[in-house]
Amino acid sequence: MSTRKNASAMKMVGALLSLYRQAAGYTQRSLGEHFCISEQQIASIEQGRRPLKPDLAEHLDEFLCTKGALSVAVSRMPEVDLVPLWAEEYLDREREAVAISWYEALVVPGLLQTEPYARALFRSRVPVYDGDEIEQLVAARVQRREILHRRVPPTVSFVIWEAALRDHLGGRNVYIEQLQHLREYAEAPGVVLQILPLGRTSHAGLNGPFILLETPEYQRLAYTETQRGSQLIANPDEVGILTQKYAMLRTQALNTEDTRAMLDRLLGEA
Repeated sequence: MSTRKNASAMKMVGALLSLYRQAAGYTQRSLGEHFCISEQQIASIEQGRRPLKPDLAEHLDEFLCTKGALSVAVSRMPEVDLVPLWAEEYLDREREAVAISWYEALVVPGLLQTEPYARALFRSRVPVYDGDEIEQLVAARVQRREILHRRVPPTVSFVIWEAALRDHLGGRNVYIEQLQHLREYAEAPGVVLQILPLGRTSHAGLNGPFILLETPEYQRLAYTETQRGSQLIANPDEVGILTQKYAMLRTQALNTEDTRAMLDRLLGEA
């Protein structure tokens, strides 16, 4: 099952929702308000950029008196299990975020990965993916980069532990291309890229990678991922702790100018 087919199916479901919503006399905002979700979320579903989840489809059918049409359409959607269910909600939030702060210690952050680097990562997976699965995952990973090139992109900050930039995943050519890609983004407006250097006696990221998001409604969320799952955190106290950690990491990392200089050195050493 291809990613393109799934995207077409999402657009079809979205078009149905748009049709039924307008027939019932609701705007995207008024419909969203009834279900305590944002106008942007309704728009994303209708445009096929965000999947309509089965539970919401059921509630919409009841509210819009569509006799189960949306639920049936969602149930007939092609199954795409390459993206784990526990990651879907994060990806939904990432697409709409107005601000993203990302600390990564293991690999280059997904939004900054080149296609060959992403392919090398997915090829390293245990148990292994087959060739078709890898290409679908790579296409989805590369598509996520569009977030950084929207007409109004989010404000984005990355702190990357130097260790993640020392592995030559995929070989020398892939490594060099990835470093060059990072060097380009280090100059991009609206993107702040910092490297946390090796050799520190302590730093605030020892518990592992995490991501902070700010939604269009200015809700602050955090996301953490483990070997077997992930957690999208909305509790203000927990998000506050991670926000403090990220602020500390930014002070412990190289500034943007020194980060660019380190990337230049790494490229020279390659």
